[in-house]
Amino acid sequence: MKHANISIFVPNNGCPHMCSFCNQVKITGSAKQPDANDIKTAVENSGLFGKKGVLREIAFFGGSFTAIDRNYMKELLSCAHKYIELGYADGIRISTRPDCIDHEILDILKSYSVTAIELGAQSMREGVLEANNRGHSAKSVKDSSSLIKGYGFELGLQMMTGLYGSSMDDDIYTAQEFIKLKPDVVRIYPTIIMKGTHLEELYVLGEYTPMTLNSAVDLCSELLCMFGSNGIDVIRVGLHSSKSMTQNFVAGPWHPSFRELCENKIIIDRCIGIIKKLRLTNKPVRILVSPRDLSKVVGQRRLGIEEIKKICPQVEVKPESSLKLGNLIVEELKKS
Repeated sequence: MKHANISIFVPNNGCPHMCSFCNQVKITGSAKQPDANDIKTAVENSGLFGKKGVLREIAFFGGSFTAIDRNYMKELLSCAHKYIELGYADGIRISTRPDCIDHEILDILKSYSVTAIELGAQSMREGVLEANNRGHSAKSVKDSSSLIKGYGFELGLQMMTGLYGSSMDDDIYTAQEFIKLKPDVVRIYPTIIMKGTHLEELYVLGEYTPMTLNSAVDLCSELLCMFGSNGIDVIRVGLHSSKSMTQNFVAGPWHPSFRELCENKIIIDRCIGIIKKLRLTNKPVRILVSPRDLSKVVGQRRLGIEEIKKICPQVEVKPESSLKLGNLIVEELKKS
């Protein structure tokens, strides 16, 4: 079943901390707190009513949903719940902080048909959390995750790579700790410096250097493989493109097709690995892939095929309709 969010942003409402990287107004382009009319507009204009084979969730993102004023939170949930009863949506997805989850909150969320809870964990290294003013511990991520799964909610965990004070090894460690918690889904966000954040101040002072695009792609492609091999669906890699985001971007590994770059690297590395294993370097080679994977092997601006040609100058890539997505065949081209 396909999944579709009807996204409603609740920017920075109720969050007790201002993290080093955070400026939700700049990221989402919205400072207005949503009300019943905003939910009505989002749901009725989504075009999802009556769609078969699609799991439709009203998603409250952008802030710490369970930390906002309790009456306001219930008002938003009540409005969203009406549309579930009317058949416009199948459930509610919320995003919140790990330290804003307890039994009382989960009881409330359950009563309004919330189906999924995503935790902005960001890192599982205590030093990294402290350096970025997160205000919660790695233990709170573990405890909240256990509570959420115990109540039967879908668990989502969000991590950030390249945070201030973090290393690639720290980010790998965070992924390893996520895997132990067995979330249903994960989001990966390479750290981007936005205007009006503490991270921008550190960048200007020369105290923080963001990851390069190539380094972020190398790391995130590895993370994708780690989660994938453990049956965990990565539903987002990189910030979504928006006018506000691009206008307030300062520095960092942002790319409008960041996930595609990562997926390209994964399949290109697989091709190179197979060529080396079969000892076909410097020999004419044909690579057969699913038609849906063809562009990934070729790569943006043909960078993928050029990377393969560094070890195998004579290579051709052909679509093969019988191959499933992700499968490929590498064979030597024999002279006729």
